[in-house]
Amino acid sequence: MFKDEADIHVAAGKGGNGCVSFRREKFVPRGGPDGGDGGDGGDVVLEAVPHMNTLLPLARKVHFRASDGRHGQGKKRTGASGEPLVVEVPAGTVVRDADRNLLLKDLASVGDRVTVARGGKGGRGNKRFASPTHQTPRESTPGEEGEERRLHLELKLIADVGLIGLPNAGKSTLLARLSRATPRIADYPFTTLAPNLGIVETKGFRAFVLADRPGLIEGAHRGAGLGGRFLRHIERTRLVVHLVDLAPPPGSPSPSEAYRVVREELAAHSAALAAKPGIVAPNKMDVPEAREALPAFRDETGRECFPLSAVTGEGIEDLLGEIARRLFDAGE
Repeated sequence: MFKDEADIHVAAGKGGNGCVSFRREKFVPRGGPDGGDGGDGGDVVLEAVPHMNTLLPLARKVHFRASDGRHGQGKKRTGASGEPLVVEVPAGTVVRDADRNLLLKDLASVGDRVTVARGGKGGRGNKRFASPTHQTPRESTPGEEGEERRLHLELKLIADVGLIGLPNAGKSTLLARLSRATPRIADYPFTTLAPNLGIVETKGFRAFVLADRPGLIEGAHRGAGLGGRFLRHIERTRLVVHLVDLAPPPGSPSPSEAYRVVREELAAHSAALAAKPGIVAPNKMDVPEAREALPAFRDETGRECFPLSAVTGEGIEDLLGEIARRLFDAGE
């Protein structure tokens, strides 16, 4: 099950208390203070790992606490520090302080880490209070409490190319044809309920990650439909492929209207998202109505198009060639 948001509570470990102790040794009648310090509490650390692609495990377990530091002991023995607690999250997780809505870290790459709660400092033992005028101190300090925080985690999938379009534009069919991904495909809208990822191989042993998102509808940026909550996943892509159904069923928007709706939703969500490089791919060229609609669609949108049929594979090679050129050849 895919989950891209989670709220968790983290608590760092408490520091150990300082110790009050005096030396008691044979032939040492006036042994001095030898109480050790308490150990520090463990930190809570979030780390991006490669083997996770959902926040579901964190949604099931919402409380995370690091271990406390041990108390100090006699003979100037310092208590052991608490072990840090490392909480694993998927790469691409954005970490925010939920109470202050403060961005703490964008764990965009595998291995990125952030300390979200610091352990409390250990208390001081009575040896710390000894002085020439205060030779038998009986005071010590308790360990400090560790930090606690409520965190809001938001996952933005990391993919090279994102498929966008209205529901039933053929995004899942195209993903299944280009990769080994097995998204749910049916002839009714909103069959994609969560993003799907697939690895696509091109000529020259070059490959890229392709992501299919739920279809957008008008008002998606305000929460309408299912695609709006996944708009943020497109933010990390380097390139978007906009699929347009050139043979929509009766009562559906025209191809040029469908193109306009999606473009406006991208702009309403983020200006940077609207400016992201894109390829327009009119789909369903296996249908005669689509071939007839293609010239008018080109004229109305003024965009270069790469027409295709996700069902038969027509035009797929041209599309892959353009994607590879944009991704791999632009910097050469």
